[in-house]
Amino acid sequence: MFYKKLTIATLAALGLTLGAYADDKSHGYAHWSYKGDTGPTHWGSLSEKFALCGSGKKQSPVDLTDSVKADLPPLQFNYSLSQIGLVLNDHNLYAVHPLVLEHVKNQQKTELARDKLDLLSIGDETYQLLQFHPHTPSEEAINGERADMVVHLVHQNAKEQLAVVAVLFKQGEQANPAVAKLWEGLSQPPISTETKGHEFKAHEVPIDANQLLPEDKNYYTLEGSLTTPPCSEGVKWVVLKQPMSISVEQLAQYNKIFSDNARPLQPLNDRQVLSSN
Repeated sequence: MFYKKLTIATLAALGLTLGAYADDKSHGYAHWSYKGDTGPTHWGSLSEKFALCGSGKKQSPVDLTDSVKADLPPLQFNYSLSQIGLVLNDHNLYAVHPLVLEHVKNQQKTELARDKLDLLSIGDETYQLLQFHPHTPSEEAINGERADMVVHLVHQNAKEQLAVVAVLFKQGEQANPAVAKLWEGLSQPPISTETKGHEFKAHEVPIDANQLLPEDKNYYTLEGSLTTPPCSEGVKWVVLKQPMSISVEQLAQYNKIFSDNARPLQPLNDRQVLSSN
């Protein structure tokens, strides 16, 4: 039987933790941001729950420079057109499957219907898509260069292990249809709901996550962490090599509300970056 509640790390990955709101002593979370006294250089000291943000040795994002070619399994995405709940907080816009939203809203008292979620298979391991969200500029860099935007697709398997697929976007003439649907969450009146006593905003739009993926699925991979507090480690990172296009207007629309919400690059330390070709 699949486990009946999401871990703290998973809730953080959803962007729905109490860390997005005011301090909550009962959970050990504290307000954080991307600037000033609560910005990335201070995350590790804001709460004992965030300690890894300062002391972790396998933190994300990183600059992908030297990589080693390896016989890596192909990525198999089984995505479909779905009604997606769009959630906004102080940090970002999150696209979350309604079943996951309901699971969080009910404080994980019921089993998550994983068989109804979109899937990612990497070799023999299968992950369910929980949510996806953008950052500008891209958090990860390739040979020192950050893209204009990245979309992180956050997955989890039955062993509570997270796998995040990063799709880089570069500004161009072609708009992305899935991004256009995401941006509806920045303009439409949201529906209010609550989880653990904290209000968040959500409404549903139909999104085909396949439209976020490039044709070429070659990738880099390494072990890392969440890029927001609590910076939990043990996350499998998959960075697709081929970038997608986002229009000038789409990028500007997002940056009117969220800009520079990318964590600074972290030391690679002794980690090895593997390349699929």
